[in-house]
This record gives sequence, structure tokens and C-alpha cells, in this order.
Amino acid sequence: MTWGQQNTEAEAHEQLDFAIEKGINFIDCAEMYPVPANPNTQGRTETYIGNWLAKKKNREDLIIATKIAGPSRNMDHIRKPLDFSKKSLEEAINKSLTRLQTDYIDLFQLHWPERNTNYFGQRDYTHKENEAWSDNFAEVLNNLEGFVKAGKIRHIGLSNETPFGVMRCIEESRKGKLKIISVQNPFSLINRKDEIGLSEILQRENIGYLAYSPLGFGTLTGKYLNGTADENSRINQFKQYTRYSSKPAFEATEKYYEIAKKHNLSFAQMSLAFILQEKFVTAPIIGATSLEQLSENIESSNISLSKEILKEIDAVHNQIPNPAP
Repeated sequence: MTWGQQNTEAEAHEQLDFAIEKGINFIDCAEMYPVPANPNTQGRTETYIGNWLAKKKNREDLIIATKIAGPSRNMDHIRKPLDFSKKSLEEAINKSLTRLQTDYIDLFQLHWPERNTNYFGQRDYTHKENEAWSDNFAEVLNNLEGFVKAGKIRHIGLSNETPFGVMRCIEESRKGKLKIISVQNPFSLINRKDEIGLSEILQRENIGYLAYSPLGFGTLTGKYLNGTADENSRINQFKQYTRYSSKPAFEATEKYYEIAKKHNLSFAQMSLAFILQEKFVTAPIIGATSLEQLSENIESSNISLSKEILKEIDAVHNQIPNPAP
């Protein structure tokens, strides 16, 4: 999601070449990318990936995932209305296919719910009695199944979703509707809220979990603690991104950083290794703006955290639980 804003197309292709060489085969993007949302850059990330796919001719070796934007995020430049109607789904899918220069999307995800709920930094749910939304899970799943049958998408998933939304989809699949195969939510050392209720659902229902922002916009690398973050880093460039910068989040990050130092570990790699060892996690969605960062992130797959380190991590979590929801 940095490609097209923080990264040029040449840099994006360089990162893709490096990742594939290292064994990565899953690429996740979205119609709204790059971030922050901007009508002048919208769709560039998919376009960069599409140009690379056309050049490499390796489409069948890869799993390509993308997402359709939901409502109420000040993104009317993408489409009006921003919803999951059949018309909107068709437009989003066709435009993503064109930008990606492919005939099919392996995993098509609903980027965030249509209804009012707690996501994007909201810890608690606040009910709205007069909410316009009504339960349309069956309709949305039915429309998505049509695109699967047409061969345009292969599987469907959710993103920024709660246990309620996941269970409603599961209920519909038991009635014969298409089953979701994954949920992509924020998960990191400073946001483990999905362990509370969602993790049981995922494991009992055999649904994959893709952890986004596993480094909390770079805060869990330590670069904002030790002053090594340059002026082009995301949080320094875009001051509106405060999700991982609250006082409790900063305090927790400091404590986790000390654990990494104590055990002579890269803080970024410890943060990612923790996620990789969680039983309900399928994979973290890593992002990088440089090859150096990308290499460090990928190498975390070779690290196994000891019981001692995990115990120290849990001690911090119990003291400052989920400071960056």
C-alpha cells in the first residue's frame, strides 16, 4: 500500500523481484491503495503490480489478493455509492482485473463492513438505533458467488471484521452460501484484541487469518523510539496516522523493545516472529519501503521465540493490553 505514494513503480518491481526470489508467493493490495487515499493516486498499487505481472508472466505461480472499499471513509472518488451491491462489486472487480492485467483474482476481500461497528482504531462498539444498514449478508455472498462462478474471483474474504460479521457469514455458508476463507485484521504486539473472541471462531471454522500492520506502521521496529526514522517514514509524512502513537501504545512499545534488546533480537523480527508463532495466524501482511526492510521482515520467518521470551511478552501485554486497537 506504499507503492504509488512512498514508492515508485521501479522500487515496487524491485521489491517484488526480491520477495519472489525469497519464496514469497502471496501479494495483497486494494483498489483504494496507495495510502493515504487520494483521487490522484488511487489504483496505482494495482497498476504497478499488473505491469510487473505482464512483464514477468508468472501469474499462475502467485496468489493475488485485493479488496473493495466500503462506505464512509471519504473516498467517493473511487465510486458512488461505496457499497457492496452487485453493481459496485462488478465495477470494483472489473477495474481491479484491468489494473492487475489478469483474468482472475485469487482472493477478493470486503475491505471494511458496510455497517456501523468498531474498526480502524475503535476499541468499543457503540450501537446506533437509527442506523440505515440492514442485514444483507446473504445478498452480498450470493452476488460474490456469481463472480466466482463467472471465473473472475476464486475465493472471498473479509477485512476489518468483527466476530459478529464473521459468524453471520458462517451462518449463511451453512445454508449453502459461499464460504469465506480468510479474515484480514490488524494484529500486532500492541493490538491482540482478536485473540479474545475471533481466534476461537477462526480455528473452529477453519478460516485463515491475515495479520495486517504487524509492525504498527513501523513503530514496532523501534525507529520512532531511537530516532532513526527518516522524514519520509509514513508516520513522519502523514501526521493523521495516530493509531499506533498513543501514550499507552508508546509505553508498551518501549517495553517490548527492551525485551528484544535483552535477547539480542531485531525488534522488527521479534514482533513478526511473535505473530508467526500464533496458532490462528495464517500469515502477517508485511510491507516495506526499502529492500533492507523487506529482507529483515522476511528473515523473521527463521526466528523462533523461546518460552522465556513469550512469557516476557505476555507480561507486558497483561500490563498494557491492546493499546492500539
